[in-house]
Amino acid sequence: MAEESKRGELIDKVVKIRRCAAVVKGGRRFSFTALVVVGDGQGKVGWGYGKANEVPPAVEKAVKDGSRSLVDIPMKGSTIPHSVKGRYGAAKVVLVPASPGTGVIAGAAVRAVCEAAGINDILTKSYGSNNPTNVVKATIGALLSLRSQSEVERLRGVSLS
Repeated sequence: MAEESKRGELIDKVVKIRRCAAVVKGGRRFSFTALVVVGDGQGKVGWGYGKANEVPPAVEKAVKDGSRSLVDIPMKGSTIPHSVKGRYGAAKVVLVPASPGTGVIAGAAVRAVCEAAGINDILTKSYGSNNPTNVVKATIGALLSLRSQSEVERLRGVSLS
C-alpha cells in the first residue's frame, strides 16, 4: 500500500489513508487522514499525520508534519548496529541486523520506515497490534534506541574491540 515519491531530497511513503464519513443534511461528507513516513534515505526518518477534505492535501500536510520530526538513526553499512525491540501501545516490533544482500524483510508499515531511513538489509517481526500508526511509532521508537559502537564506548568509558 505504501506509495513513494521524492520531494526535494526527502523520500515520502504513504503508509495508510483513512476515510471518515460525517452524515449531514445533504448526505455524507467525507474527510481523509494520511499517515506518511518521511526520510532522506541516509539515516534520517520521521512520520507525519495529516487530515483534510481531499486525499492530496492530507498527504501534503502529513509530509510537512513528518519532515518536522526527522530523527537520526545510527547505521552500520546498509543495516543497523544491533538487534532492538520497540513498543508503542499493543504494537511490538523486533528489528534484527542482516548481512548485505538480504533486503528488507518486513511488513508494509515497518518496510516504509526502513526504506525511508535508508536501511537496505534488515529482518523484522511485528507482534500484537497491526495498527499501522502504532507499528510505525514502535519501529521509530526501536530505531531511536539503537546505539553505535563508538557511542557505547563513550557512554561506558571503555574500548570495545
